[in-house]
Amino acid sequence: MMNQDLLFLKLGGSLITNKLAARTARQDVLSRMADEIAAALAKNPGLRLVVGHGSGSFGHFAAKQYGTYDGVRTPDEWLGFARVWKDARELNQLVLDALALAGLPVMAFPASAIVTTARRSVLHWETETIQKALAHHLIPVIQGDVVFDSILGGTILSTEDQFFYLASRLKPRRILLAGIEPGVWEDFPACTRLLDHVHLDDYANVETSLGASAGVDVTGGMVHKVTRMLDVIRENPGLDIRIFSGEKPGNLEQALLGAELGTLLSA
Repeated sequence: MMNQDLLFLKLGGSLITNKLAARTARQDVLSRMADEIAAALAKNPGLRLVVGHGSGSFGHFAAKQYGTYDGVRTPDEWLGFARVWKDARELNQLVLDALALAGLPVMAFPASAIVTTARRSVLHWETETIQKALAHHLIPVIQGDVVFDSILGGTILSTEDQFFYLASRLKPRRILLAGIEPGVWEDFPACTRLLDHVHLDDYANVETSLGASAGVDVTGGMVHKVTRMLDVIRENPGLDIRIFSGEKPGNLEQALLGAELGTLLSA
């Protein structure tokens, strides 16, 4: 049974960083996102949130340099693994600081410290602490992060991959993915036709036109985002997921309060 009060929200790396410039946060956007979340919670105090965010220009540049997503085995690759962790951790702190400054009771749950995987499939993740945080009206914050992997040595577990695992255990009512695009384009990169709705059964017809990402994105950009979210829906058929733009002021607050923005993904 779905938790009607629980939403998962991702703040995309393209939204909160400049993905074309290494380790560059969009502080003004981060602050506005935090204020809009706080405003939505003020209007609907019963709302519960798990907030995730991408690594954008922080983790992805180092990850591409060292090939971290594909596996970590050599001493140089393990040094890269630590560098990717450091860069992603730096952005995570900026996100936490912005959310806390808006008065939000946030706590970080980094995958690198609590998750192990096998070829990016979660082997172990004790989620009881996240559940306890939600029960006490706290906001767990997760992020795209490095993880130790029994097959690959090390790799990167995207926010979407983490949402996939958590959705079947926490049962959110909706998942919201806020980025810079107004939704899923049918004809990326021309970007003239926006899809209102992507059904699980229709995905094969639109997959080739999705494109990837305008910046450095080692986890696959829009293709990975949509594919992984449809995997979530396949496992949780009653779940609705929306991909929308957080660039327009007020959009995030409206989406949190139920507005039907962007592209809907559903069964």
